[in-house]
Amino acid sequence: MNGIITPETNRIGTSEETEKNRVTPRTLYLVATPIGNLSDLSPRALKVLNEVSFIAAEDTRNSANLLQCFGIHTPLISYHEHNRKARGEEILRKLKEGASCALITDAGTPAISDPGEDLVVLCAEEGIPVIGIPGCCAAVTALSVSGLPTGKFVFEGFLPTQKAQKAERLEKLKYEERTVLLYEAPHRLKSTLQSLRDAFGPDRRIALCRELTKRNEETLRMTLGEAVSRYESAEPRGEYVIVLEGCPADAWREGSVQSSLSPEEYVQAILDKNPGMKRLEAVKKAAKEYGIPRGDLYDSIMKKEN
Repeated sequence: MNGIITPETNRIGTSEETEKNRVTPRTLYLVATPIGNLSDLSPRALKVLNEVSFIAAEDTRNSANLLQCFGIHTPLISYHEHNRKARGEEILRKLKEGASCALITDAGTPAISDPGEDLVVLCAEEGIPVIGIPGCCAAVTALSVSGLPTGKFVFEGFLPTQKAQKAERLEKLKYEERTVLLYEAPHRLKSTLQSLRDAFGPDRRIALCRELTKRNEETLRMTLGEAVSRYESAEPRGEYVIVLEGCPADAWREGSVQSSLSPEEYVQAILDKNPGMKRLEAVKKAAKEYGIPRGDLYDSIMKKEN
């Protein structure tokens, strides 16, 4: 039947020229790979990996094992944090010359908390098409099973490893009302949970999602206080996605922030929470909350900056 996509051909009609998923030259494909269960690699992803000119991978050893499982023999090169500048230029040159490339990471969707972001920018600047091949993403998978609000969320990836930088980042998230998604390695989980409890209090709800799609997959739903207590005796195992409940709206509206922030800090907190808001509007709101003249507050902020 003309115009029908069949599972056997995955084509529109029967003409090669009208094939829906045809791999094209001078194109970068971002191919999502399994985060644990190999069955999650889609037929479209397999087709692209088989047909592109070459594959750029975060770790060629890990990716070679994956490709071997599916009988894929496409040439493989490395692209990772430590060679992204030079290798990115090399990949771009090959694309300009007419090659096609599939970018993959060790697990999940490329360019998400990943150096692939830089390669996408390079291609976009040079007019090279970038096509996403959807599939696994640990953050979205964890959010969907967390039992916490999914309508609005923010992705933070890995928190800074430096103590001062981590504290500063958490302070900015303290009154974030949207659900927060974090990645964490097992050897840092205990420390991160303690930092989260100290920043957000013991009663904030979280979901700890570990080893997603793998044999030992587990989702734990509890409070931050309970999580810290649990891992005082239990040893974290596997990669974790932490899904953190957002700040209750009334905690912001009822002015509880005044107990921990100066008026000037409150102005900055408002601006952090509302990107695009003008400073004068934030000063007006803060002055009203604290019951002080907005002119005095504005002058105080300006003096500190000068």
